[in-house]
Amino acid sequence: PRLLSQFFFADERVTRVVAEINGLDAELDPQQYLVLLNQLHLSQAHLLAVLERIMEECIPTQRHSRDYLVKFPEELLVDNLGNHMLFAAECLLAGTFLEVEESDGAQLRPQARNLLCSLELVRTVLREQSLSQPSSYPEPVRAVLIQFDRLFAEFELSYVSSLVAVKSPEEIYRQQEIIVLFCETVERALHLGYLTQEMIDGYEPLLMFTIPRLAIISGLLIYPEGPLSLERSPEEMSQVFSPFYNLLKKIRDLLWVLSAEELCLLERSLCTAE
Repeated sequence: PRLLSQFFFADERVTRVVAEINGLDAELDPQQYLVLLNQLHLSQAHLLAVLERIMEECIPTQRHSRDYLVKFPEELLVDNLGNHMLFAAECLLAGTFLEVEESDGAQLRPQARNLLCSLELVRTVLREQSLSQPSSYPEPVRAVLIQFDRLFAEFELSYVSSLVAVKSPEEIYRQQEIIVLFCETVERALHLGYLTQEMIDGYEPLLMFTIPRLAIISGLLIYPEGPLSLERSPEEMSQVFSPFYNLLKKIRDLLWVLSAEELCLLERSLCTAE
C-alpha cells in the first residue's frame, strides 16, 4: 500500500520495457516494436500517476500552480495529458517535431531536456528512498519533487501554447460572464415558471436546448450590458458568440417589436420546442 513501493515496481516496469525496446530490431520485427511502444506508453502513464499521488502526499502545499489549465481548449484536458507531454519532450529531445513547427521545437528543446533530466533524477531518488525508508520523504526527496513539478508545469504550458491559441485572460473573463448570464437566466426562468426545480435536479435533457435559448433572449433584452452586449464589437465578445454577431443583431431587432405577452409566449414555446 505504500506509494514509494508502488513507485518502485512501476519504475521497474518502465525500465524493463525500455530495455526490451533497445534490444529489438524494429525493422526486423515491426509488429513487436509497436506492441512494446504501447506497453511503454501504458507503463509510463502508470508511473506518472503514482508520481502524482506521491507529490500530493509529499508536497501538497508546494505544488506549482496549474491555473493555466483554464486557458487550454477543453479537448486537450484529458486524463493522459501528462503522459502526452512526456512523450512530446522525448520526441523533441530526439530532434523529432511531430506536432510543432521546427522553430518552436528548437526553442522547446532546452525545456524538454531539463524536464527529462529532472524526471530521471526523481526516479533515481525515489528508487533509493523506496529501498531504504519507503515510509518517509526527507528534504532532498522533497526538493527534487518540487523541481520536477515546476519544470513539468512550465513545459506543459509552453508546449501547448505552441500548438494552439490558449485563452487570454480577457476571454476567460468573458466566459465567466456567460456563466453568470446562464445562472441568472435559470433563476429568472424558475421565477416565471418556465422551468421547474425538478427538471434541473433530474437533468432533464431538454434543458440543454432550453437554457441557451432563454439565455440569448435574456442577454439581448434583460441584461443588454452583459456578455451579449451588441454595443461591443465582435472582437470584444466571447468567441462563443462573436461568430454570430450579425445574427444576434437580427434577433434583437425582432425581439424589440414584441409585446410583453408575445415575449412570454415566445419564451414558453422555446421551453417546449425540440
